[in-house]
Order: sequence, then C-alpha cells, then structure tokens
Amino acid sequence: MLGAGFPTATIDRGIELGADAIAVDAGSTDSGPFYLGTGQAKTTTAQVEHDLRVLLLSAVNASIPLLIGSCGTSGTDSGVNWIAGMARRIASEAHLAFTLACIYSEQDADDLVTALNDGLIRPLAPARALSEATLKSCSHIVGLMGHEPISAALRAGADVVLAGRATDTAVIAAVALDHGLPAGPTWHGAKTVECGGMCTTNPTAGGVLLEIDHTGFTVTPLDAGAACTPTSIAAHMLYENANPFELREPPGTLDTTDATYRALDARVVRVEGSVFEPADTYTIKLEGSAPVGYETVTIVGIRNPAVIADIETWTDFLTMLVDDRVSTVLGVARDAYDFDVSRYGYDAVLGPLEPEHTSHEIGILFRVRAGDQATATAIAKVANPMLLHLPLPHAKSMPSFAFPFSPAEIERGAAYEFVLNHTVAPATPTSMFRTEITATSDA
Repeated sequence: MLGAGFPTATIDRGIELGADAIAVDAGSTDSGPFYLGTGQAKTTTAQVEHDLRVLLLSAVNASIPLLIGSCGTSGTDSGVNWIAGMARRIASEAHLAFTLACIYSEQDADDLVTALNDGLIRPLAPARALSEATLKSCSHIVGLMGHEPISAALRAGADVVLAGRATDTAVIAAVALDHGLPAGPTWHGAKTVECGGMCTTNPTAGGVLLEIDHTGFTVTPLDAGAACTPTSIAAHMLYENANPFELREPPGTLDTTDATYRALDARVVRVEGSVFEPADTYTIKLEGSAPVGYETVTIVGIRNPAVIADIETWTDFLTMLVDDRVSTVLGVARDAYDFDVSRYGYDAVLGPLEPEHTSHEIGILFRVRAGDQATATAIAKVANPMLLHLPLPHAKSMPSFAFPFSPAEIERGAAYEFVLNHTVAPATPTSMFRTEITATSDA
C-alpha cells in the first residue's frame, strides 16, 4: 500500500528488468469503515508523499506509467485530490513533466436510488435487499471500478493515473489487457501480486515483478532476500477470497481450478492454465459507510483466578447489572444504546469458534455505543465500578481488577459501519466514473 514504505532498490531493480509500468494500491477496506465514513486517510501525508516521490521519479525517468488505485485509503474523491495535490507539488519541486489522470469513483445516493428502483442493484450474500433509507444514510459511497476507466485514461495519454476506489487487481490488469494479453493469466497474475511481496517468502521485502504472456505469468521477487515458491504464489488465491479457485471481477470470473504452479528456480514461479469467464451482466460492487452513533471504550485487565475460571458467568452477570444500572440510574432506554464485552486472552478474536479456553489473565474491552458522546460516556462510567471490582454471583469476597488508564473511559467519537454489500449494473463499464486529465510542467 502506498505509504507503507518499501526498499527503493526494489523499484530500481524492477525497472532494470524491463518493467512496463509501476502499479500500487493506496487503500483497502481492511482497516474498517471509519475511513470511508469520514473521507479521511489511514496514512499520513508524510508517509504517502515519501513513497509517491520515489515512484514518480522512477516512472517518469523510465518513461513508464504509474498507476495508483484506491487513493486515500477508501477511494473517495477527496482521497484522489489529496494524492493529486502531492503529485503536483512533487512535480513542481523535482521539475517533472507528465500527464495526470484523476479517476473519481464516489457515487451520488440519489443516482443509486434511481438504479435501485430500476432493479439494477442486487445484494451480495449475506446482505439483504437494499432500501432507499440505507443508501441515503451513507456519508460516502464508492463504486469499485474495474480496469476499463484506467485503460481509457492510459489510451488518452495519461502517464500517471490516480484512481478512486478500484478492485485490488484493476491497476495491474489494465496494463496487460491494453497490451492485448489474455484475461485468464492477466487477472490471476494481478490477483497474485496485488499485495506485492506478500506472495513471497518475505512479505516485508517490497515489490515483485509480474510478467504476463499469452499462456501464463511469472512472478519474480525484487528483493534479493525474498523468494517465490509454488505454495506462496498459489496461496494468494486464498487471501481475501471466499473461493480458493474463483475470483469475481466486474467483467466476469477468474477460474484457477486447472492452474499449475511451477518453480523455474529457487526464487521464480511460473503459472499456467488460468481462464476467465465473462459475466452475462457487468456489475460494480458498492461500498458505503454510515454513521451509527458515538462510542466510548474502557479497558480493564483481570488476573483473578476465580473470575477467570468462570469468565462467561462473570460476563453474563456484568451485562445484566450494566443494563439494570443504566436503566435505574440514568433512565436511558435499552434501545437507545448498545454495548459489548470482548474478552482478550479468552475468546475475543474467534468468539464461539475458539478451541482453546485457557488463560491466566484476560483483558476486557468494554465498548458502548449511543446516539451521542455524552450518553455513551455516561454509560461507561456507570459500568466503571463493576469493571473494577465485580465479583462472581454469590461470591463472598470482592476482587480487584486493573485499569491501564485514568480516567478509564476513552471517547472514540463518531462510529461508522459498512452498510452496503451490493452490486449495481452500470450503463457501461466507465459510466459511473469521472476522469479529469491535466498536465504538469517541468519548468
């Protein structure tokens, strides 16, 4: 991801090996709905500008395109403009001349309401049918563009493409498809390398070189300390994917059922046999984030052996008492707030799927959500004495637990949730996206 850092030497190595383009993502939904909800980036300006400067200088000097997808973490219009501003500033400072394409993927809720009423929006499992109210509740909505808007920008003469929200593979696939290469190896190769060195034996080593031809693709790590193996390459179809053999993209489905993975040497892997089946209907996935209240959290550590031995009973007791005290002390109705108790060191990550229930200490994350910050914090303060001293039911002594902070309540501010997991059928593959092309000067 742009801003995460990489060894500069790996970029030089890729260009030495004859790279036709540099492609990188600048965002993801991995970090949650806050970034789409607020239009803020997860990375700092300093992080992104550092990486962008290296890539711009390398791409312009080598006369190859630079393609960046999902700008600003969530791909909002403001994220594209944020990185475009950096690109223009770098161009001015370094006297670089290039043609810049900005592709915007943010969607208007009213336009999507029309598409919904026209029957063009469908839910993806396990989402339910969409309502107008849900669409209009979103603070930001983006559509995940495929390769077509990016390809169009390249054909229009863009040297640098800054795309809003795009599929992880789109900025890579666009280059190969524009060269007339087949969709099967193109989409599979793009999926394999979309997280750079994560498909190697050293995920932190930097990027890789993807070479696509008419029968398959080859992946070479650009760091001397990393290697690709058949396992590391094949495993990437498991990564962020519901089906280990299929991957849906806007124009169709990649099928790797018959793909073969072969080591050419100790570091390089060759893949053949991937096919791509065009879809009957071209679809764009929608992502939308909506505000859902305000949160306050409290963290407490438990090392009491008796409580840990019966932590589920203790949690149930805490939940019952919090609800009772909030009602009697604050007079807040139960449907006006919500809270949960996560037990780190016991089952907080896997929940009921956790196979191991043994720990000598447990960290409790108490999180409450309400319609305003004051109410959320007030409820957390009601829970405070219980989080510090609550015994098991019918216990004859009072335990003490440990708060790491004073005050114990931490106000998180507005909370957001992803509320869209749906697809829409656009008029054309590019009709939902807007492209602006400008030129920079080396003066």
